[in-house]
Amino acid sequence: MTEDLLDRLAREAVTQAAEAAATQGFFSASVDITIDRKPSPAAITLTVVAGEPSLVTSTEIVVLGPAQLDVPVGTDAIATVKREWGLPVGDVFRQSAWSAAKDRAVAGLTASPYAAAKLVASEARVDPEARSAALSVEISSGPAFHFGEIEVRGLDRYSADLVKSFATIRPGDLYGERPLDEFIRRLLASGYFASVQASIVPDPEHADGATLTMQVIEAPPKRLEVGVGYSTDTQWKASGNYSDVNIDGHGLQFYADARVETKLSSGSIRFVLPPASGGWLDTFTAGLERTDIENLVTRTAGVSWRRRSIDETSTPAFGAGYYVDQQQPLGSPTENSHALYVDGEYTWRRVDNLLQPERGYMATLQVGAGVPGASTRSFGRVVGKIAAWWPLSRNTTLYARADAGAVLADSRDGIPSNFLFRTGGDTTVRGYAFDSLGVPLGEAIVGGRYYTAGSVEVTRWFGENWGIATFVDAGNATDSLHDVNLALGYGVGARVRTPIGPFRVDVAYGQQSHSVRVHFSVGLSF
Repeated sequence: MTEDLLDRLAREAVTQAAEAAATQGFFSASVDITIDRKPSPAAITLTVVAGEPSLVTSTEIVVLGPAQLDVPVGTDAIATVKREWGLPVGDVFRQSAWSAAKDRAVAGLTASPYAAAKLVASEARVDPEARSAALSVEISSGPAFHFGEIEVRGLDRYSADLVKSFATIRPGDLYGERPLDEFIRRLLASGYFASVQASIVPDPEHADGATLTMQVIEAPPKRLEVGVGYSTDTQWKASGNYSDVNIDGHGLQFYADARVETKLSSGSIRFVLPPASGGWLDTFTAGLERTDIENLVTRTAGVSWRRRSIDETSTPAFGAGYYVDQQQPLGSPTENSHALYVDGEYTWRRVDNLLQPERGYMATLQVGAGVPGASTRSFGRVVGKIAAWWPLSRNTTLYARADAGAVLADSRDGIPSNFLFRTGGDTTVRGYAFDSLGVPLGEAIVGGRYYTAGSVEVTRWFGENWGIATFVDAGNATDSLHDVNLALGYGVGARVRTPIGPFRVDVAYGQQSHSVRVHFSVGLSF
C-alpha cells in the first residue's frame, strides 16, 4: 500500500459513503475521512452525518396503451396499480423501495388481463437542498389477454378432462392471475395432485386466445394420517384418517376419519365424486358423533348428500340428510329426535385474497327445513353470516363479523341438537368456553332456537407477517327473542400470517363469566 494509493482510496471512500447514504434517502449527507499514519497499519476514521432524509413529494403513474380506454377492466386495473403504489407521498425515498415499487406496479398490471405490461420509463427527480423527490413512472399495458384452450401435461393415471373439470375458466374469458390462482388451489385441494403450475406465453400476437398450460405432478392416491393435538375449544385430541382418491380408477374418492377429543368424538366415511358437468361436486357422508359439552351429552348419527359448486367466489350448495339424535342434559330427561333435513345455501366471497383478506366482504345465507312426516316435528331454519375487511391504513386493518340464526318452530323439543344453536369459543365469542353460551336446562347448557354473534377487530401489522389485534366480541343463544342477553368478550391477540391463513393467539376477558381465557385458532372460518 503506497501513500498515493491510500490517499486515492480514501477519496473514493468519501464518494462511496455519500452514495450509500443517498440510497437510503440521505442525499445531503456530510462525509469526512481522517487518516492517522502513525500506527502501522494506518488508522482510518470515516465520519458520516446523515442529515435529514429526502421525502417523496409527488408521484405520477402513467399507463399507456389499450388499458387506458378499456372500461371498466383496464381503468380498474390502472386504479389498483395507483392505489397500491409502494412508495407514496411522505415516505423516505430509498433506492430499494423505489425499485420494489416499480416492480410491484408492473406485476400488478401483469396480474390483470394485461399480461404483457412492461416498464418503459421512470424518473426520480431528487432535490437535495429541498430534501424532496418527485417520482414518475410510465408503463405500457399492451393488449388485454384472453384465455385459450387448456393444455395439461404430466398426467399418468388421470385424464385431462378431470383437470379441466375443476376450472371455472373458459376459452375467451379475460386473463387474470386471480382466477388462475383459484384454479391451482382447487386442483391442489382436490387430493389428486402434489404440484400444479400454470402459465401462458404473454405474446401479444396471441392475446385473443393464449393457451393455458397446466403442468401437474400426481399425488399418491392412498394416504394414512394420525395425529395428536390440543385445541382451546375441545382440548386434547387424537385423530386418524385414511383416504384413497382413486378407488375406482376414475377419480372416485373415499375418506374415512375418526377422532377422539376431551369434549367430542366422531367418525365418518365420505365418498366424493369428481366434478360433474357445470362444476358441481357431490359428497355422500355417513357419520357418528358424541359430544359432552357444558353438562350436555349428545349422540348423533346421520347420512347425507350434498352438492356444491367448485366456484369459490359465488358458491351455491344444496343437499339433504337424515339424522337421529339423542340429547342427555344433566338434571333433565333424555330426549330422542330425528329429522329429514333439506337445505340450500349461497356464499359470496368478494375479497382481495381468499386466504388473507384485507379488503372486501364474505356473506352466506342458508335456508333449510325438517320435512313433515319424516321428522319428529317439522321446523324451518335460517342462518346468515357476513364478514368484512377494511384497510384503515397501509398497516392497519379493520375486521367486522355478524352472524344470526333462527329455528322456526314453536319450541326446540323434537329438534335434533345439531340444528339448534350454542355459541362461545375460539372463533365466535372469545372469553367464553366452547359452546358455553346457550339455554340453561337443569345443570346443562343446551341449544336454543335463536342465536347471534358479532365481532369487531383492529389489527396493526409490523412488517409482512406479524401483527397485534384488539377485539370486542358479543353473542348468545336463546329460546326467545325477548330474552336476548348478549355476552361480551374483549381482549388482545397476536397475529401471524401463514400460507393457510392467519394464526391467532388471543387473550380475552368474558364479562359475563368474569374469567380470562386463552384462544388459539388458524385459518379463515367462513
